[in-house]
Amino acid sequence: MSAEDNKAVVGRWFAEFWGTDYNPRRHRRARGSRHPLRVLLARAVQGRDEVRDFAAKFRAAFPDLGFEGTAGLIAEGDCVVGQWKGGGTHTGPAFDDLPIGSLAAASGKKMHFTGITVLRVKDGLIVEELGLDDGVTVLEQLGLVAQG
Repeated sequence: MSAEDNKAVVGRWFAEFWGTDYNPRRHRRARGSRHPLRVLLARAVQGRDEVRDFAAKFRAAFPDLGFEGTAGLIAEGDCVVGQWKGGGTHTGPAFDDLPIGSLAAASGKKMHFTGITVLRVKDGLIVEELGLDDGVTVLEQLGLVAQG
């Protein structure tokens, strides 16, 4: 596949999985079965089922969760890099999938943060995703660490 084809795969993934137009079936069409997802804000997950479960739990806790690109995608070979911003309000169940602390149900706390994600695409499937986010900002916004 060309770099442009890979960018199209990732663009759909960002819009339909991480965006406000969330499509829970998207992960089955885009990801390899062993695909690891590593996001600094949360523990690493691997495979379709873990990725699906992570997204369901994250979106249940933050129902208005949404992310959007802040720059064009960059592609070289099988790697695609995207810059993004996003967040949401914790109005759902308790949430503990954080590197430190947890939130009681419906805390009403808001988070908004930025990051960069590097994805590897093979044969039209995303086979690896590494998200580098501003997790300290999130932890401060959620009241889990003191603001610096």
